[in-house]
Amino acid sequence: MALPQPLRTSVTPLELELIASEQLVEIVPLISMEKTAFISGAYGPLRPPAKCRIPLWMATNLKLKKKCHIVPPEWLSVAEFLQERLNRETSQPEFSKLPFRFAEIAKVILDVASDDIQNADKIRSLLKDLREARQAKSRDGLQKLDHSELSLPNLCSMEINEIRPFFVQAMGVLTQLVKEPVADARPDGDY
Repeated sequence: MALPQPLRTSVTPLELELIASEQLVEIVPLISMEKTAFISGAYGPLRPPAKCRIPLWMATNLKLKKKCHIVPPEWLSVAEFLQERLNRETSQPEFSKLPFRFAEIAKVILDVASDDIQNADKIRSLLKDLREARQAKSRDGLQKLDHSELSLPNLCSMEINEIRPFFVQAMGVLTQLVKEPVADARPDGDY
């Protein structure tokens, strides 16, 4: 959702991608490399053609240097999975269960390694439709905003980040509206 600048107090999508880049993904290395230690942990050794799990940031770096192929996560490699989730989103009132950082991971992998994904264009299209369906649901959920609670289970990182500024501001206004009638009442019942 595009929000006006004053409401953009959340993390940017690029920052969310950076956070998501710590997620582990599988690769098929094209080079040999010994186990390497980083602040976030030790990864490797890389021995072609054996698959290895490394952080997305490292996989992206190796892919850009043509030193590996990224194996897409199961939910990203099967168009039927995404199609089924889209059908659920459009036919059921609740959000379907997806990986918490699916939007960020999908974007990074599709931007860097679309050649490693079968039917990448179809998957992009399904992800776009899925995102639009989920945005419509979150807008509907916000229209039913109550001063005491809002339940939108299975929201993902990007979706939470998009509605956070509006939600915080709206809850503040609703809380003030609920408090005002109580503040005007006198203890003896006279007005």
